[in-house]
Amino acid sequence: MTARSSASATVPDDARMTVDELAAAAGLTVRTTRYYASLGLVPAPQRRGRLAYYGELHLAYLALVRALQEHGFTLQAVEGFIAALPAEATVEDLALQRAMLTSWSPRPPERLDPDEVQRRAGRELSAADLALLESIGVLDRDGEHLVVMPGFAEGVELLGIDIPRESMQAASDAIRRNMKTLVTELTEILRDQVLDPYRRDASREGAERLEQTLPTLRRLTLEAVVTGFQRAANAVITQSLTRSR
Repeated sequence: MTARSSASATVPDDARMTVDELAAAAGLTVRTTRYYASLGLVPAPQRRGRLAYYGELHLAYLALVRALQEHGFTLQAVEGFIAALPAEATVEDLALQRAMLTSWSPRPPERLDPDEVQRRAGRELSAADLALLESIGVLDRDGEHLVVMPGFAEGVELLGIDIPRESMQAASDAIRRNMKTLVTELTEILRDQVLDPYRRDASREGAERLEQTLPTLRRLTLEAVVTGFQRAANAVITQSLTRSR
């Protein structure tokens, strides 16, 4: 059980939904909703006699759980994330967490068995092929299954290019290293200049506006990164040609 199942979690007085109504509002089956509740992923319901009622806070927790799973979190990781949230977290706090966790990729990871991965690749993948795809971050392992990440098709296409594999690995390492630095800096800007001002004046309407704004911000950021890379590449090529004269 996580901290969400304890009596210390504050449940507002708007708890009027039955578990069936909560499941329908969250887009889940009643069975799944009960299972998540049994894991302590939502606060305890309000009890009125023998009946249990749920409110907007419970719905916000379920929406966050779904966002985490769509982001590739295992249930165990979801439990850990939920347990780390403050017991007094509000609907607005959870909306902010959910907005920040929305994946930057339009395609979530897929957990497949090895034969399905081979079919998805459209070619026979050797152990060396699989190892390279793992090392460049487009394939992962989860027990006996493989997790196909966004970029898997491009990684498989890369295998067919006649260049040394150590060069592919070196290029992947360089991209990952520099992308991590860029993302870290952009995240600090987002946190300090966008999220912190929001937290100081949080409201339900503000959370909804932020959740609607972030997807557009992500798209524009990705486009800016691609455009910036193209401009930098052209500048380096021009500089190189100038030096060679």
